[in-house]
Amino acid sequence: MVTIYPFKGLHPSAEAFKTVPSVPYDVIERDEAAAEIAENPNTLLRVIRTDAELLDTDPYDDAIYERAKEMFAKFKADGLFVEDEKDAYYIYRITLGGETFTGLVSCVSVAEYKDDTIKKHELTRYEKEEDRTRHIDAVSAHTGQVFLLYKDAGEVLSALKAMADAKQPIGEYTSKGGNLHQLYRVDEETEVAKITEMFSAIPNLYIADGHHRAKSSANVYDRRLAENRLTADAERFMSVLFAHDSVTIYGYHRLIRDLAGLNADQFLSDLALRFNITPIKKVDVKKNAVPAVEKGADMHVIHLYLESNWYELTRKADENADAIERLDVSVLQNLVLDDMLAIFDPRGDPRISFVGGIVPLADVIKDVDNGEFSAAFIMQPVTAQQVIDVADAGLIMPPKSTWFEPKLLSGMVIHEIH
Repeated sequence: MVTIYPFKGLHPSAEAFKTVPSVPYDVIERDEAAAEIAENPNTLLRVIRTDAELLDTDPYDDAIYERAKEMFAKFKADGLFVEDEKDAYYIYRITLGGETFTGLVSCVSVAEYKDDTIKKHELTRYEKEEDRTRHIDAVSAHTGQVFLLYKDAGEVLSALKAMADAKQPIGEYTSKGGNLHQLYRVDEETEVAKITEMFSAIPNLYIADGHHRAKSSANVYDRRLAENRLTADAERFMSVLFAHDSVTIYGYHRLIRDLAGLNADQFLSDLALRFNITPIKKVDVKKNAVPAVEKGADMHVIHLYLESNWYELTRKADENADAIERLDVSVLQNLVLDDMLAIFDPRGDPRISFVGGIVPLADVIKDVDNGEFSAAFIMQPVTAQQVIDVADAGLIMPPKSTWFEPKLLSGMVIHEIH
């Protein structure tokens, strides 16, 4: 069963909530972070992306992590952060597009990550996990959270919503896109005990986003244990927990630079050996997905944009396939990217690019229309249950299979490793 922990959160002061929170370290390029810092010197990017201020320094140089430590200390010394006096849970609410998402910020156990009580569905890349390992160890804090899912019949989420409704937020931040992020503190002993008890009945948590942050936290645990520096705080890492059916998942679209020497007619002819192909006359490119004409759990559905035309590709699902092979992205990878285009390594092959499914289709296909890419494959979203099925089976999803919403900010609350 799951163990969660309240903690003395470090969060922006009332005024600093307007400026400190930032996008996570891994969704912004170095030059973009530098521009954000120039515009707002109080952004947490100065702590989590210090390479953006040391542009002539290798991003993995020791000086990067030393600077992160110095900047974090400066933010605290300047009064941008305050630490709560009591252990607390924090309810994190995000309102976007007229929809509100409610998550619980808590600490979870490195031991439960290691024993697979907290389940994974992605591989981590060494250079990325090593970077965050050094960052966490240098600043002695979890400056970003891991996005976790829990299966809930409704009672847990309802209780968290009721607690938030009865409180005033301790701070809020409105993003440039107009999304509202609010943080509520829960430190009353009976409410803390109730939350802890509710989660003790939940058998597993599932990583939706933040596999590298979770693995890096486990690495920090191992290093500090080996160096006799381990404390209780280093045995845990900060997460935001969402009910599995309360989040939104979008597909991850694939852009293909060339058709491996085939022209459009030849490519469609080869596709027809693998899929049923139906031309689509009209697609609303202001939307972020193409509605499936052929629906059903037993059917794979993928959409193709090629030479200004839209097509729906369908194929009967194999009822004997495992949780990975039942995914549309696996069928596309195996039958098209591997067999037809020789794109065997989607993580590293420059002939393929990925676009998160929240982006309007007009933005996805513009690079096909301008000739930079030859085709776009528009993917239907997987379900949260499919993610859970893959994790429960101990399998690994293909890269870029899911785009989870809501997107969390870093710096709304921080867990220090004392």
